[in-house]
Amino acid sequence: MRADYPDFRLGSVLATSFTGTLSERHGDAVERIPVPHRLVDWLAVYGLAVDSCTTAQLGLARELRESIHAAATAAAVRDALPAAAVHVINDRSAQGRAAAILTPEGERQWRLSPASGVEDALSVIAADAISVISGERDGRLALCASPTCRAAFFDTSRSRTRRWCDMNTCGNRQKKARFNANHRSTPPAHGTGH
Repeated sequence: MRADYPDFRLGSVLATSFTGTLSERHGDAVERIPVPHRLVDWLAVYGLAVDSCTTAQLGLARELRESIHAAATAAAVRDALPAAAVHVINDRSAQGRAAAILTPEGERQWRLSPASGVEDALSVIAADAISVISGERDGRLALCASPTCRAAFFDTSRSRTRRWCDMNTCGNRQKKARFNANHRSTPPAHGTGH
């Protein structure tokens, strides 16, 4: 297992990417971490490689994911943060043994020990959620404009007016639906011949 994780940098939004492991929350929900080994795979993609995951650890991960989603959603619409969600995020953050390190290039990275497990990786995700929800990062929390998605995402665009969690999925789906609706409502052009 790697001890240093250069893929996770301060500029990435790990917390909202993690909430995206359950998509289409208000439609036909799609669970992207249905079994423990899928969580191991997801963590590895985000530079938080762990050797294994139990069903109980997958449950902890899903609880953290839903807590981050609830808190980020509340923050995006400027509601009070749900106390239960805050409690879970804080607990996961405090329980891990990940350490922030400074690279020679002046960037923050996370280091897990060789004995690190899922809980340690979850602490990194929770810490990222805290930095995003608390407003420490340059950007704004927003909710996807797709009525079936409504995922919380972190908008770092220059204008801070991004509408979709992902233009390649939700944005294109909505544009296609709008295009199809416009074409169904437009009467077909008929020739003028007699």
